[in-house]
Amino acid sequence: MPVEVPSTKPRLSSAELLEKLAPFNLDLNKHKVIVVGIRGYYSKLGASKKNERGIYDDALFIYTPTTFASFNANTDPSYMRKKTAKKKGMATLKAGAWFVHIFDKHKGQYLALCQRRGNVTVIRDGTPDTEDTGSFGINIHRGGYNGTSSEGCQTIHPSQWDSFISTAIDQAKRFYTTKWNTTVIPYILLNEG
Repeated sequence: MPVEVPSTKPRLSSAELLEKLAPFNLDLNKHKVIVVGIRGYYSKLGASKKNERGIYDDALFIYTPTTFASFNANTDPSYMRKKTAKKKGMATLKAGAWFVHIFDKHKGQYLALCQRRGNVTVIRDGTPDTEDTGSFGINIHRGGYNGTSSEGCQTIHPSQWDSFISTAIDQAKRFYTTKWNTTVIPYILLNEG
């Protein structure tokens, strides 16, 4: 069964997005390409009327001096898994500014924005939930039609993936030329719902 996705792309102006980013004091002259996630953007989409796992109820934006684009996304793991003796609890990326993503192959398969340049902090499912900091492969990649395909990654609905990655690559090449695939692309994750 296809996973739930909003009928429209997220609607937010670039000015509204910049207002949300103001507390981070980003140097927009240095960081020409920025990806922003908003968790719970469509908080009324799911059955519980709040941010949920396993549906595309979040938003991702690409912001550059010349481009502003929005995409239906998921910023949560697809399901809950509490810590056991053999496995860590499922990871949810903590909201904040992450300067760790570059273009690389997700699981060696296709180009995505991958956590390669540093650690992130996640909240792991448990009793109680706990914070964990490290290099966990919290990538921004293509989701699925029948699930969001996330064990902590940020995923984009597959019908919008090609547009997202081609826009991100095009803008990175425009502003970072030959260093497009080695320059860190900041990812700012905000909690809304």
